[in-house]
Amino acid sequence: MTELEKYYSKFKEDHRLTTRHGTVEFTTSMKYIHQALEGRQNPKILDVGAGTGRYSIALSREGYDVTAVELVKHNLDILRSKHENVKTWQGNALNLHFLDDNTFDVTILFGPLYHLLTKEEKIQALLEAKRVTKQGGIILAAYIMNEYAVISYCFGENKMKECMQESRLSDDFHTVTAPDDLYSYLRLEDIDELRRSAALERIKLFAQDGASDYMRRALNAMDEETFSYFIQYHLATCERPELLGASSHVVDILRKA
Repeated sequence: MTELEKYYSKFKEDHRLTTRHGTVEFTTSMKYIHQALEGRQNPKILDVGAGTGRYSIALSREGYDVTAVELVKHNLDILRSKHENVKTWQGNALNLHFLDDNTFDVTILFGPLYHLLTKEEKIQALLEAKRVTKQGGIILAAYIMNEYAVISYCFGENKMKECMQESRLSDDFHTVTAPDDLYSYLRLEDIDELRRSAALERIKLFAQDGASDYMRRALNAMDEETFSYFIQYHLATCERPELLGASSHVVDILRKA
């Protein structure tokens, strides 16, 4: 197995989106997925990097035609064990050769761009998503943000001096991705450069989880009413440009023109 496969064979991906901070991400993402589906007749959805199927299964249960692609066999086995009406493929976001051009109304790309380390790989994943998406279709592409990594890891876990000594950060505190890293972290300008390179039209950006990943303990301590207010607050502010860059995850909603 690759290091990524080993990681996800141990990581409890099926549990993550059911936690309080995961619920914020899931609730927010589903809102924008539903917006992308509005007005489309019998839409087909592709979930690339589907993990254990949190989004694929929820959308299938709503009656949508869903196809899921997942690289990690451990995750795919869990998804398939749920016996839902989701078509599944084991595959890589860089090469979706088993899927036809112009097939899907909405393509979800929530996992792969975290782990593709080079600009060229990220562009290739966007181009493959673009290829299989219909004209006028929507691609939702998620990224992990640079400032989240610096704040939560370098400062939050007191690793700043170590990171600077190992040249893991540039002079302006942009993370420097090494070949053996599992994740890469971007800024908004990096995301915009990828969008332009793939010749996709932006509809909007939104923060999947905002401050929630920084606030895990506080969220877990909230009563249900207060947590409900937090979700309402996040949904009301998740497109605000001054908050996007420090979110844990940001999604670029793109149209294939």
